[in-house]
Amino acid sequence: MGLPGWLALALLVIVLDQFTKVLILGSFAWGDSMPITSFFNLVRVHNTGAAFSFLAGASGWQRWFFIGIGVLASAFIIWMLHRHAGQKLFCFAITMIMGGALGNVIDRAVHGYVVDMLDFHAAGWHFPAFNLADSAITLGAACLILDEVLRVVRARKGG
Repeated sequence: MGLPGWLALALLVIVLDQFTKVLILGSFAWGDSMPITSFFNLVRVHNTGAAFSFLAGASGWQRWFFIGIGVLASAFIIWMLHRHAGQKLFCFAITMIMGGALGNVIDRAVHGYVVDMLDFHAAGWHFPAFNLADSAITLGAACLILDEVLRVVRARKGG
């Protein structure tokens, strides 16, 4: 798959992420929760920070800082996609990261916060709520690790 295909995949991630967020924004008030299973709720929470609410308590500058990081990272990823077009797993990984990052950038630009809705919990403990964009970023990071492990294994085998 060439650059246009990877960009289309990133766009699909963004569209799916934004679609789920529109559904949550239209169906839930801030703070609402709907139990789905004994370990999973749909919720509506807002995150003005980054992962695990990092910098959420800052005075507002973090909104533009995280937008800037997302845009710069996406530009770098597009360059990397072009430069490493033959490395499918690597390109898939960074495409997922870019799609997720831009999904959250859109939230920050439009709302001033990221909409999170997936709440997993057990025995009174709740993992921080997250969204599809965060899931794409996590999948991309896992694939980057796998890609590097496979590269090291191939190098040790001499091929």
